[in-house]
Amino acid sequence: MATTSLPANIKADTNSTSHTLNASYVVYGAGTATEVRSKLADVLGTDSNFKTLTATASDYSKYIGNGATTTDAAMISSVAIAPSDPGSGVKVNIKKYDGQDNITQVTAQQYAMVAQMAGVNDVTIVVTANRAVSGESALTGVYKALAQDGITLNTTDTATANQMLDATQQAINENKDDSAYAGKLMAAVGDTTKEIAKQKQDGQTLTREDIQQLLNEALQKHDIANQTSQNAVNNIINVLIKFENSPISLSKDYLENVTNTIDNVKNSTGDLMNKVKDWANSDAAKETVQKAKNIFTQFIEWIKSFFN
Repeated sequence: MATTSLPANIKADTNSTSHTLNASYVVYGAGTATEVRSKLADVLGTDSNFKTLTATASDYSKYIGNGATTTDAAMISSVAIAPSDPGSGVKVNIKKYDGQDNITQVTAQQYAMVAQMAGVNDVTIVVTANRAVSGESALTGVYKALAQDGITLNTTDTATANQMLDATQQAINENKDDSAYAGKLMAAVGDTTKEIAKQKQDGQTLTREDIQQLLNEALQKHDIANQTSQNAVNNIINVLIKFENSPISLSKDYLENVTNTIDNVKNSTGDLMNKVKDWANSDAAKETVQKAKNIFTQFIEWIKSFFN
């Protein structure tokens, strides 16, 4: 991945310094009618400080890749993205629209780890939709916002990351009655990607059997090996092989930052991964609260709006 001169959260495959976003963004799906966008903004908790973009079918094809296509009318999910506390990783909140859970499949934990696999770091992402959708295309808006912030995304990374949404869906559906399962599974996926990247950067070549062993060990570590079907495991392995061949597996920044998101997802349940107390009690937050015009102060106010 090649970075521009502007700071952002997508990393090149070098040992570059981590940066945060320059701005906060709200990205509406192209299929959302103009008249519902003000309500979507209310649900997402955005205001005039958020730059507005639209995610189109063309963006979907660009960032999801692998020949996948859709239409503008099918782009329903909308997202907001804002810089978070440095070192905080990725956290995702899924918000109800008119009291309805319209993101019907993808979990907050899936979004968070998949975004990390694409190269995103130190942000909070909020997702909603004004009608029922699976949610698989929601991260298109995140990728577009980061590109707008000055980054040329590597579409191999974003496409591989999004394939992990599909790959993990079967296992999560099979364990829908276990509220902790999605977080444990995505932590296991994160642990495996971290070990794959570490070994690859040490000059090792991993076979399918190597990757399967790493994943099995991670599933056992998080105590879900017996809950995860072999077919679901195979689906995940297929994408982990693609991750091993993706540019981000050579990124030292990925190794440095993925643990933060693993920590976020492994103990989280439900749709709200980022809660006010989690961020506001950090040392960095206490310092930035004193700076009224600092972007992180705006971020705290944005997070607080979720609970009003």
